[in-house]
Amino acid sequence: MSVTALSITTSSATTSSVTTNSATTKTLSLTAGFLLSAFAATPAMAELDELRFGVPPWPGVTVKSEVAAQLLEAMGYETRQQDLAVSVILEGLTRNDLDIYLGGWYPVQTDMVEPLVADGKVEKVVSNIRGANSGLVVPQYVYDAGVTTVAELAEHRDRFDGEIQGIEAGTGINDAILNAIDNDLAGLGDWQLRESSTSAMLAQAEQKMADEEWVTFVGWEPHWMNVSFDLAYLADSDGAGVASIESTVWTITPASLADDAPEVHRFLSQYVIDIEDQNEWVHEYSYEDRPADEVAHEWIGNNLDTVAEWLDGVKTRDGESAIEQVRAQFDA
Repeated sequence: MSVTALSITTSSATTSSVTTNSATTKTLSLTAGFLLSAFAATPAMAELDELRFGVPPWPGVTVKSEVAAQLLEAMGYETRQQDLAVSVILEGLTRNDLDIYLGGWYPVQTDMVEPLVADGKVEKVVSNIRGANSGLVVPQYVYDAGVTTVAELAEHRDRFDGEIQGIEAGTGINDAILNAIDNDLAGLGDWQLRESSTSAMLAQAEQKMADEEWVTFVGWEPHWMNVSFDLAYLADSDGAGVASIESTVWTITPASLADDAPEVHRFLSQYVIDIEDQNEWVHEYSYEDRPADEVAHEWIGNNLDTVAEWLDGVKTRDGESAIEQVRAQFDA
């Protein structure tokens, strides 16, 4: 995937889905100065009492962090989730002021994270979301009618009115689409990009799909659109860079976490989420406007087999089986 692609995810998360509900997700807003001083008196310990999450205001990371926090609390840890910008989160990880960041989107954050990894300050523990897709999408009925690639859009230009529905101006995917138009890549030279807010784009697309009109717009996952709408992602054509864009999300911790809290580290190394599950989390949290803690608690109770895989071989702070503790709390 290109840097262009991941701009979709970051932009959409920050501008489109929902405003993070800090009361229900137990988050605190901190400035960088507070972050660097509030925990200065807390030395690294062999067994941490409290695990501090850095959470950017993105729905997917919000619910993903809440699920992890509830499992860690069942294991005997206290947790704290803090709403912060990515740059502040990474700085906090390097200073052991934060312990867990579940939103390391690659490749857009590559240049931010990789120097810290090379310096031995942070660890990329695991890619917790793999193979996420983004780029131009069409309704499934359009895909079934034969529009499966970007080049095939041009073959049916009149059905689409020569328009691509885009998100906010200045985002990476919009710039890529405009570049494809300017350079007539994949036959898009005479097309128009209609830039708008993500919410307006999705509202327009939903209206067109309700009437079974042909429409193409910017899609990405994880996102609630993949649950609410029957969509198909197009394959790219002519190197246009506007479809088939793949991203990976990393769990990032201080380099010392494996020594400071080995059971936590083991859990995090196994905490890999199916895209379909995170799509559902974001749908319930963003689209259905449910509190993140309710979404997380209900999902854990209904998916203990998956949780058991994440907690395979993991012990609680007291040395007990982590999955048995979780079952005792969530298996209603």
